[in-house]
Amino acid sequence: MAAVSSTPRGLPRGRSLTREDLAEIPDDGHRYELVDGVLVVSPAPRIAHQNAVMQLIVRLAAVCPPWAKVLPAPVDVVLAEDTVIQPDLLIAASADFTEEDLPGPPLLAVEVLSPSTRGIDLLLKKDRWERAGCAYYWVVDPAEPSITAWTLTDGSYRQTTRAVGDETFEVTEPVSLAVAPEELLG
Repeated sequence: MAAVSSTPRGLPRGRSLTREDLAEIPDDGHRYELVDGVLVVSPAPRIAHQNAVMQLIVRLAAVCPPWAKVLPAPVDVVLAEDTVIQPDLLIAASADFTEEDLPGPPLLAVEVLSPSTRGIDLLLKKDRWERAGCAYYWVVDPAEPSITAWTLTDGSYRQTTRAVGDETFEVTEPVSLAVAPEELLG
């Protein structure tokens, strides 16, 4: 455990932030991510968001292959020295994790939209996952409710599945799963 200092420490000025800078930020209950050297801070999620995450954890853990792990945030995924992202959920090979993080993209990254993160998840993070080579990206929207899945094909995301309300979201890759988006709100 790092020593706590009574001397205030500010963020560096005049340069992009790095993974090292991110590690120096105290744990205060917020989610801190780094995208191209820019700090992204997210408030605590709403209850609908957390219900969706929990329901997905249960369902994904039941179908996850034995060589992989399903983990919820916060797990640092290091895409570059200046880009460290925490998806709401991820699936990755157990052997790919270090003691501290996942150095490289997961097999599947899942984001659950919140009013404060909608643009970040649908634009910024989706783009970073795509560039990093994350094979599968899902976005859950508790407000609609919906689930949308993209698959990386020839270096670009292609929407492969989308379900709204009581429609069945059914995929076979990277795991076999069938669930109606409204079931995740429970």
